[in-house]
Amino acid sequence: MSSRIEQIIEEIEEYVESCKYQPLSTTKIVVNKEELEELLRELRLKTPDEIKRYQKIISNKDAILADAQNKADAIIAEAQAKAREMVEQSEVMQSAYAQANETVNNANQQAQEILDAATNDANSIRLGAIGYTDDMLANLSNIMTTALNDAGEKYNSFVESLTSCYNTVVQNRSELSPQGAPEEEQPEEEVVVPEYDPASEEESEEE
Repeated sequence: MSSRIEQIIEEIEEYVESCKYQPLSTTKIVVNKEELEELLRELRLKTPDEIKRYQKIISNKDAILADAQNKADAIIAEAQAKAREMVEQSEVMQSAYAQANETVNNANQQAQEILDAATNDANSIRLGAIGYTDDMLANLSNIMTTALNDAGEKYNSFVESLTSCYNTVVQNRSELSPQGAPEEEQPEEEVVVPEYDPASEEESEEE
């Protein structure tokens, strides 16, 4: 939208264009003094108002620019504050992640140490149990071997005594038979009883 001064200037230009030239001249014109003075007077009156209006516009422009600058500065300051806060939070998070990883690693290491110790203890207990069981079985084997040997000796002694008695009985019967009898009773064969052998007993049990 044009100002009043611009409108008056345009009216003056139009007025000059509408004026007639002086006779025998192409540059000089005939003007109405009162009408031209009226336009100039209005121009002079409007000039201060227009200047004030432009000054106000300029002032408003400066105020607008200052306000915009203040808003821009505030936005920049807020952005910088948020950036610093984000950086601080990032540092805190990184520190928290580092501490969490360290805690997890320590827990894994302790768990592995406990597992290794338990495995070693279990192996030691297993080896000890195997050794203890082997010792018990060895002692039991010795006891059983001694018992078998003792039983074998007693059995052999009993068999020898029984065989001797048997042979005596047979001999006595032979002596009681009458001489010159038509048929003599043939003496019974001597019974041979095998001796008791603990080793053969163990082999038969193993089979």
